[in-house]
Amino acid sequence: MNLLDLAYIPFALVTAPWWLGKKRAGWRERFGHAPRLDDVKPGLKGRVLLHAVSVGEVNALRHLVPLLKDHADVVISVTTDTGIARARELYSNTATVVRYPLDFSRSVNRFLDAIRPDVIALVELEIWPNFVSIARSRDIPVCVINGRLSERSFKGYRRFKWFFRRSYARLSCVYAQDEAYHRRFVEMGVNPAQCHISGSMKWDAARIEDSVAGAEELARELGIDRSRPLVVAGSTGPLPADGAPIGFDGAQGRALWCEEALLHAAMPPGVQLLCAPRKPERFDEAARALPGCVRRSAHPKGSVPSQSGRDRFLLDTIGELRAAYALADVVVVGRSFGEQYGSDPVEPISLGKPSVIGPSYGDFKSAVESLIAGGGILMRPADQLRATVETLLRDAQARESLRNSGREVIRRNQGASGRYARAVLDMISGTSIP
Repeated sequence: MNLLDLAYIPFALVTAPWWLGKKRAGWRERFGHAPRLDDVKPGLKGRVLLHAVSVGEVNALRHLVPLLKDHADVVISVTTDTGIARARELYSNTATVVRYPLDFSRSVNRFLDAIRPDVIALVELEIWPNFVSIARSRDIPVCVINGRLSERSFKGYRRFKWFFRRSYARLSCVYAQDEAYHRRFVEMGVNPAQCHISGSMKWDAARIEDSVAGAEELARELGIDRSRPLVVAGSTGPLPADGAPIGFDGAQGRALWCEEALLHAAMPPGVQLLCAPRKPERFDEAARALPGCVRRSAHPKGSVPSQSGRDRFLLDTIGELRAAYALADVVVVGRSFGEQYGSDPVEPISLGKPSVIGPSYGDFKSAVESLIAGGGILMRPADQLRATVETLLRDAQARESLRNSGREVIRRNQGASGRYARAVLDMISGTSIP
């Protein structure tokens, strides 16, 4: 036990009611009990540990992992339950998927003893002091790839710069997505000579295609009318509970402040709406905001098709959002009309869907601003949402322009995964590249 562990203990006790109230699996693994891995097979350079916090970072690895797997033994560690489920779905045949440990020194040491990586690449961020310190004490290079330090995260880290600066300074190198992130990493203590701008892997993870397997089955099982327009809102979230409520839950007798209620009210007559909340714990609230909605959980895969005739749908499952996007005539990117800092707009745009995002997108600022500049997405405030949807559904030329421009922006920005693969493999060999 070290001084940092002693500091973590009171923090864990104070926050215990919060994290004990959440349904979390894998507690044994969270304390570092990962499966002990065999030696790296002959012919491979070594073992790479890629750490992805949650679903977004896991998805961003889709192009990188195939580039690494023929040259290194790839292990992917994930923090969240939804993220680890997604990683197993995507990479069970190409990588070992494990749970990332809590940052107690004993947990980290136990985890590294089992995994024995030659290089650790943190995807986007998530820098934990014990983990970085212990890895470096074992002469394991720790780098950040696809580095992203949003304005919101930067403000939080900077407030405790005295605490985190040493961890940032211990990083072997950082490969940031853009100039703004690069500047913030350097200010946090990363050696400027070891901090490079290399682009975003999320552009590479975008698969440009016109159809998705399972989409028509999803529509049929939910009872979506394919002859009528459908708006799909992905990764929706809550809204600040100030001012007049957006909706009202008659059954519960309470007001609603959430994007699902906003979208329900904004839909033109005759337009179908499917919402996919970002967090599972919000599924019931979202259902209350969509009166009479058909819930996916009530019509799972392979079920008898719904004959509902209703026009509100709730995707209260994990892993089907891409299929839902493929059905859309217009997409609204959630968590962007309140204080949630946005969601990733690249996936629906890769599917050729005309997309609208609200004014709050700070966590995806670089991607959204590239898309806005290239004419590939519309940014609109909440009070213009209804008129924007009406215009897009009426104007086929406007939809086609967004479709083509958005995909062109994606193509122009692809290629970062190849740069990150070369950097990681060179670090195994004892060198690094800008």
